Amino acid sequence: MSDLPRRFADVEALEDFMSEPTPALVADLARVDGDIIILGVGGKMGPTLARMAKRASPDKRVIGVARFSDATVKAALESHGVECIACDLLDGQAIERLPNVAEGVRNCVFMAGHKFGAAGNAALTWMMNVGVPMMVADIYRDARIVSFSTACVYPFVPVDGPGADESTPAAPPAGDYANSCVGRERMFEYGSLKHGTPGRMVRLSYAIDMRYGVLYDVASAVFAGREVDLTMGHANVIWQGDANEQALRLLAHCTRPASPINITGPRHTSVRWLAGEFGRRFGREPRLVGQEAPTAWLEDTSLAISLLGEPRVGIDSMIDWVADWVQRGGPSLGKPTHFSTRDGKY
Repeated sequence: MSDLPRRFADVEALEDFMSEPTPALVADLARVDGDIIILGVGGKMGPTLARMAKRASPDKRVIGVARFSDATVKAALESHGVECIACDLLDGQAIERLPNVAEGVRNCVFMAGHKFGAAGNAALTWMMNVGVPMMVADIYRDARIVSFSTACVYPFVPVDGPGADESTPAAPPAGDYANSCVGRERMFEYGSLKHGTPGRMVRLSYAIDMRYGVLYDVASAVFAGREVDLTMGHANVIWQGDANEQALRLLAHCTRPASPINITGPRHTSVRWLAGEFGRRFGREPRLVGQEAPTAWLEDTSLAISLLGEPRVGIDSMIDWVADWVQRGGPSLGKPTHFSTRDGKY
């Protein structure tokens, strides 16, 4: 898009742009009645999603729920008009006390989950990724529910093909994280079938901004002269603002029963190519190790494009922005994606 910024001066400018709603989002949220509650708002994507929802629909209550172990996240959200409630979602009674349909909350966005550390704490992983969704699906049975899932529910597919589409059976290769994410989907599907709850399950693949994501991981490795592992040689990535915008728009495009939809960039991006692009911008030769596997977690986004259109931000803009940010020493969230992992152990 010609109106995209050339760079982001700081985190404030970045988050302001990421939370800017599109006319399509404004129109879709106008079509849905009731207020919006976002469960698990404190993660990498939640704060800008909540801000975007409030900017798109200022007359709705937008309620963000998390533990808020970082008080600055809560303060920042409240400064942008988002109501915040501190809540441990592992506590079913606490979930029952949250604003519900009886108080006008007819839209629920579920973003909570447990990934990193899953291999060392399987019980917590399954409780967070399956037990909590079971409770939420029941308590918010009379609302629309858009729940975040992952491309990891799919089997690996050939890198030279179109990617897995929504009809591809969920069959992750291994690991408690990926398999518990299948369980999360099943809980929302069961609740939808039992109660008639409209919903969508967002099979998201690698949202990025300047401070984290596959592009940040590759760029920072190339810039620092560290090795880039090519084993998981391809990935789908999407600008965080686009991923949030599409997820929120799905509140107006829920189905009965709840159904999955792939949300990511339409291009299968080569890690080798990415490293080369960052190397060219930095004037440095990437240190590449390993050999690309013939398969990866890749998605076909034809359904999302037909329903919501193409993401606004293309891969070239994302590469330019990340390269500029890394080169200037912009802050990192310190949360590597471990995108090269193929055994499902995080």
